[in-house]
Order: sequence, then structure tokens, then C-alpha cells
Amino acid sequence: MMRCGVIGLGDMGSGLAKNLVKAGFPTSGFDLIPARTAALADLGGTPMQNGAEVGAASDVVYVMVMTGAEVRDVILGKGGLLETMAPGGTVILTATIKPADAREIGAALNGTGLRMIDSPVSGGYPGAQGGTLTMMAAGAPDLLDACAPVMEAVSANIHRVGEVIGEGQTVKACLQSLLGAMFSATFEAAALAAKAGVPGQVILDVFSTSSGGCGVVNNALEKIIDRQFEGTGSHINTMHKDLTISMALGEELGVPLHTAAAAMQIFTAGRTKYPNGDNWICTRVIEEIVGAELHRKAAK
Repeated sequence: MMRCGVIGLGDMGSGLAKNLVKAGFPTSGFDLIPARTAALADLGGTPMQNGAEVGAASDVVYVMVMTGAEVRDVILGKGGLLETMAPGGTVILTATIKPADAREIGAALNGTGLRMIDSPVSGGYPGAQGGTLTMMAAGAPDLLDACAPVMEAVSANIHRVGEVIGEGQTVKACLQSLLGAMFSATFEAAALAAKAGVPGQVILDVFSTSSGGCGVVNNALEKIIDRQFEGTGSHINTMHKDLTISMALGEELGVPLHTAAAAMQIFTAGRTKYPNGDNWICTRVIEEIVGAELHRKAAK
């Protein structure tokens, strides 16, 4: 049985740990926020004092932190996984970072005895907690085969998108450019309905059964009409960061991303006005401009 570790135990990482434990894998973990680390014990895992202890206790470590700089420090920094994991260990990078950063980190591991799978995920908080994430996995075929059990424990869909580190992050950047545009269009449509006096339930019923209905739109509308703008597991900082990665990739490749750029500005406005909010908080910024709010029931 492979020993697993998770570094970064927030909304996403805690779900990874939960489902690894559920699948029977001995799982340790660490987060910079002590309460998150301590909560791992309630899930059946083993809290560690730092990432170095996680590395020393694990054959496979999931890295689910926020930025490329944090990933670099966790893997290559002092006391990082490169120093503490035994030769033959595997790092599964599930954080979303710039493809170029993933390539550099992967290159630094060449010849060290430590191997890496580049596999950002999609599915958000529900997918992480429910073990139904979609993984965009890039890595050597034999390594993907060997790690299939620990990946299947957290994912319902594992797509092998390439063999080169960075290719997983590239696919994720393309996906986020689409999701950002879908979110932003939903926020604008919600504000339009609010100003027109249409009840939120009507909009949800129609949108969810129309050609425009999908999980992204339906979930966003549910949160908007119930005014659930914080604590839903989809913090605005994450999507904002992901859009900066998509935009940077577009700039690098010379691809104009008009709708993603508009989404970037909407998320920037939401993040500036409501830094503690979730993605749906962007709707409030637009609502404040037009002077109307979308609720499940129309105001009497």
C-alpha cells in the first residue's frame, strides 16, 4: 500500500486527504494554517509539523498550494520534498500554476530519483470533497500507471493529456479561460434580470433547462439568488489567479483572449471590492452599479 501525503489542506487539499484515507491509503499532511493540519486527524490522517515530515513519510505526495512560488518552495526549497522523499518517490502537482513554472520544476527533478506528475484538477470544492475531480495528467506513462490507484481515489475522470511536465497546466489554462468567461456572462445576465425585475427562481428554471444550462451556470445562479457570496469553497482569489495564468499563456503564444480579458477585469473588480468573497461576489459589484439585486423570489 502506497503511503500518501498532502501538502496544502484547504478546501481542495482536505478533500484529497479525505478521499485518500477513505480509499485505505495511509495519509499524512501539512498546511501552514495549524487548524487545517489538526483537522486531518478527524479525517483519519496523520498531521505533520511541516512539509519535510510529510515527504519523509510518503511514497506519493500531492501538492495543492496556491502559487508557483509556493510549489517551488515545497518541492525544491530547504527541507522540501526533493531533500526529504526517498528515491523513487512521486510528486503529484495538483495546484494550478504557470506551465513555464511547472516545466522548470520538473526539469529540476530530472536525475534526482524523484519523479513528478503534472495534474491540475477541475471540479472545485464539491469535486474535491466528493472524490470526483477531473484530472489533467501529464507524465511518463509508466508513472501514471503506477500512480493510478492514488489518483483514482480522488478523481472520477483522469485524462492523460501528455507526457511532458507543463502540458497538464497548459490544458488547465485553456479550461480556465473558458470558465472565466462563463462565470462572467452569468454574473452579467443575473444583474440584467435583477434590473428587469425577473425573479431569480425564474431565471434559474429557464437557464438550467435551456441550451445555456450547465453545471457552471446553474451552480453560480444558485449561489447568486440565495446570496451565498462567502464560504462556498470557491474563493475569488483562486479564479483570479487562474485567469492571470490563462492571460499570460495567451500573451506568450500571441493568442488574443478577448472574453478572458473581460472576465479578468470583472474578477479584478470583485476581488478589489470584496477580497474575502467567492466567485459569485462579482455579481454584487455589477448589481451595485445598476441598483438591483437578484433574489430567488422577487421583492414585494
